[in-house]
Amino acid sequence: MTATLRIQSQRGIHYAWYIVLAGSLSIFAALGLGRFALGMILPSMAQSLSLSYSQMGLISTFNFVGYLIAVLVSGPLNKNFGPRRVIFGALSLVGISMLFIGQMNSFLGVLILFMFTGAGSGAATVPTMSLTATWFSKKYRGTASGFVVIGSGFAILLSGKLIPYLNEQYLSDGWRMSWMILGALVIVTAVVCYLLLRDHPDEKGCLPLGEDQFIEHQRAAAPQKKEYKYSTKDVMHLGAIYFLFGFTYVIYVTFFVTNLVNEHGLSEAVAGNYWSWIGILSLLSGPVFGTVSDKLGRSKTLVLVFSVQTCAYFLTATGLPGIFLYISIICFGLVAWSVPSIMAALVADYVGPQKTASIMGVITFILAIGQITGPGLSGMLAEATNSFAGSFYLASFGAAVAVVLSFRLKSR
Repeated sequence: MTATLRIQSQRGIHYAWYIVLAGSLSIFAALGLGRFALGMILPSMAQSLSLSYSQMGLISTFNFVGYLIAVLVSGPLNKNFGPRRVIFGALSLVGISMLFIGQMNSFLGVLILFMFTGAGSGAATVPTMSLTATWFSKKYRGTASGFVVIGSGFAILLSGKLIPYLNEQYLSDGWRMSWMILGALVIVTAVVCYLLLRDHPDEKGCLPLGEDQFIEHQRAAAPQKKEYKYSTKDVMHLGAIYFLFGFTYVIYVTFFVTNLVNEHGLSEAVAGNYWSWIGILSLLSGPVFGTVSDKLGRSKTLVLVFSVQTCAYFLTATGLPGIFLYISIICFGLVAWSVPSIMAALVADYVGPQKTASIMGVITFILAIGQITGPGLSGMLAEATNSFAGSFYLASFGAAVAVVLSFRLKSR
């Protein structure tokens, strides 16, 4: 295809923004509903199935076991089928498994099915985040990735209001209705994403947003490849930061509501309101900090984000009442989904658009290890101490280490 055919008129909305919309819906379904709704459903489901703290942690852990397995095969899947088909299939798996979880009467059944939910989440997330590198130039990647991850915030807002209402209406079967309604919503979202997504700007006859048309025309006449110099050590450095993000944030989102209900004595409805506020505040986290990272630099922005998260986890661990709990919620909500948006842009800066998907797969695999380790370890710690304080202190320490690693990132 010639350069002339590839250049789309700049009048109207560039199709890259439709990719962002579809990506945000994908994250809404894959992570927001398929993963983060668990924190809201967990108290009532645990009561109905008589789950211990360790079992609650294991359910979360097995979700990320599935996530990790999916990340391992995401590279070959994307190469053979393309992101659009993979995302559709993965979201369908998330939705169907959630429908079946609503029918389960045993811990083992929930454990196995939620592992499949995690597999679908992982298989959808990697290609979704890598599409921003294909559709946007470096100038806009942080901003684009930021808008993609706000889908999680909308899902948290929805679950915080919907799940307490369903529990009130259906009593002991409320958690079952929650899984089934959310699962059906994920399947609808899968269809919408399939209709909107495209694997490459060529399919819409356009260039990546921000790509200079004259330069693209010159490339067509005399193709040149920019060299991206990076080492395995660089990739592992990025992976270590992503591991700590996964390890720490998942402790907070898995046990925050349970902590409010069991240790602060709040009703599920009140805890749901707190959860919804996290969702509302987090809507700004991806776009704001993704854009900040475009202007200020990825390293400095990550230092800022992890410093705020350290405070959020520490304040929750102290068990202080009133204003301190609100401060924790505000701190976490404001930066909640900023790290994935920054990391997607950062990986593209390091390795270039062509290798972004494969390297994102590598560091997302490392992220998944952190997500597996976090809830399992914190669940056992909570059961041993009969309190979640130690778990939140552990999360605070991990975020503080991430501050140091972010500060030591090489500039690009």
